[in-house]
Amino acid sequence: MLYTAVAAGGFRRYATYRVATAAGVFTNTVFGFIVAYSYIALWNERPHLGGYDQAQALTFAWTGQALLAATAMMAGGGIAELQERIRNGDIAVDLHRPADLQSWWLAADLGRAGFQLIGRGVVPMAVGACFFDLALPGEAWTWGLFLLSAGLAVVVSFALRYLVAVASFWLLDGSGLAVISGLAAMFFSGMVLPLRIFPDGFGQVAQLLPWAALLQVPADVLLGARTGGAVVRGLVFQAGWAVVLLALGRLMQSAATRKVVVHGG
Repeated sequence: MLYTAVAAGGFRRYATYRVATAAGVFTNTVFGFIVAYSYIALWNERPHLGGYDQAQALTFAWTGQALLAATAMMAGGGIAELQERIRNGDIAVDLHRPADLQSWWLAADLGRAGFQLIGRGVVPMAVGACFFDLALPGEAWTWGLFLLSAGLAVVVSFALRYLVAVASFWLLDGSGLAVISGLAAMFFSGMVLPLRIFPDGFGQVAQLLPWAALLQVPADVLLGARTGGAVVRGLVFQAGWAVVLLALGRLMQSAATRKVVVHGG
């Protein structure tokens, strides 16, 4: 019940920023048009690039805009606050709470992501569907699998950002690492271009990295590019990276806590 309340609080917190949400919807929609027309030009030259037809490619572009804020690819989301609390020493208060630090911030981030998916995801996708021929599925179960995959994408994203935040215990200022992590997320998630169109060797490696779980896998599930066992493998891929990264974050948290106690912080 504690973490459910924390998640609900995270949802309500971001729901209060109505002007920021409206500005985000406008920005995502504008960039959606820019990316969509870029994809049209590219797919007019290569009609089946990466195994996608043009409608699938356009759907991929708008799916990226729908998930951009929820997965916090370009910004730290709530984890940026954790970085600041580590830097200024307020983390000591968090460590004295009768709750697990990682679980607390994960719950808060899930609440944030839930609002962002609704507030900044639905409208851009709807606008894209009005102006472009998108390959959206008609089956409810496909949408259900996509939402499950999107949820796993948020958890993987949180786990990656949590590692960056906890590294601030040693770096003191983790802003540089956060920028590098954001750039890696944008490129290796498929936000710039779908990973399927990368050269064979490089593309295969990129699809095995955790960032592929943020967009490439959910988009392929929505597009029907993954069917049958491939859908299950995609979800297992996301869940596997989530478990590994969360475990690594917990190990770093444990090491950092011991370090803080030893130094009297």
